[in-house]
Amino acid sequence: MAIEIKVPNLPESVSSATVATWHVKAGDTVKREQNLVDLETDKVMLEVPATADGVLTEIRIQPGATVQAGDVIGILTEGAAAAAPAAPAAAAAAPVKAEAATSAASAEDVQGPAVRKLLAELGLSAEGIPASGRGGRLTVEDVKAYAASKPAAAPKAAAPAPAPVAAAPAAPRSEERVPMTRIRARIAERLKEAQNTAAMLTTFNEVDLSAVDAIRGKYKDQFEKTHGVKLGYMSFFVRAAVEALKKFPAVNASIDGGDIVYHNYYDIGIAVSSPRGLVVPILKDADLLGLAGVEKAIGVFGTKAKDNKLSLEDLTGGTFSITNGGVFGSLISTPILNPPQSAILGMHGINERLLDVELNADGTVKRLKKGKMMYLALSYDHRIIDGREAVLFLRTIKECLEDPARLLLNL
Repeated sequence: MAIEIKVPNLPESVSSATVATWHVKAGDTVKREQNLVDLETDKVMLEVPATADGVLTEIRIQPGATVQAGDVIGILTEGAAAAAPAAPAAAAAAPVKAEAATSAASAEDVQGPAVRKLLAELGLSAEGIPASGRGGRLTVEDVKAYAASKPAAAPKAAAPAPAPVAAAPAAPRSEERVPMTRIRARIAERLKEAQNTAAMLTTFNEVDLSAVDAIRGKYKDQFEKTHGVKLGYMSFFVRAAVEALKKFPAVNASIDGGDIVYHNYYDIGIAVSSPRGLVVPILKDADLLGLAGVEKAIGVFGTKAKDNKLSLEDLTGGTFSITNGGVFGSLISTPILNPPQSAILGMHGINERLLDVELNADGTVKRLKKGKMMYLALSYDHRIIDGREAVLFLRTIKECLEDPARLLLNL
């Protein structure tokens, strides 16, 4: 029985999809629930599984084409027996391939190295030369006899003297044009929207993460043993951001037309790199999660992003975002807003720096104070967030991270 493979119902607000990759070819046997094809939307990647065991007999829509919900993109014939008709054609092709291979091998066998060299020197082809060797092999004598029986060829003109060796030419210039993926196009659209709409500014500070690092060093093994997840820096930043957002509600708000919408919940977007580009899954109700809960959720997001398994629900919403360019070695940057959010926090690389020097009475060094320093950047929409609020918000995050006890005491 033939089964139509259709584009499934698309998520709300997604009008179309692009056929990204077929994972099977026409004629392949497939199993029920096996992923046949990936459909790319501007938000998530959708999988289309087989609804029954059988054979993919037809692919109607090729990669790169735009499709709508309900479009038929292929045909699945139910039952493994459907593969049988392909067998005679393959069998019929086998003798032809074998014959061609035999002919090629025979042509090679009748010419030994000495014969091939002589043929090349005389400018002759083995075809038409009578062979007297064992098994029909062509001998050197056969070639010489054949050449002697042919009229003498006109002498070749002397080869010109070799030209001076010139410098090697530059490699040919080339370029490649590929269509922008839907998610990349969507990212470009949203980032340009942020630049065109928001009155975007960035303020900076720096934070000494020595105290956070000490906690991680002391408890990381016990933390991982208890919670089954490693204790990273991001959970501290999420917790610090939540405390700062509580103090400065405008940073957690958004503009809707002529209104300011103040959110009484804290859904934090965590920017994650994926094979399809930058995605920002949302950590819902981050204020209700402890350090372990944050780390577990971020781990799940990372795995989903890597495997293109993030759902539309994972990416929907968000009142504030955090991006960590430090994992790629960034020293400082100005992150761009993720509309309709009004602010985003940028983390960067951690570098050990000398902060202070304590001297003895005689001027010699008594103690060096070093810190594990990171630059912080807060980009914000000046239409809704004043400079004072932005600076104090960033300072609150700095204070929470330099004295992590504040996170426990809600100070």
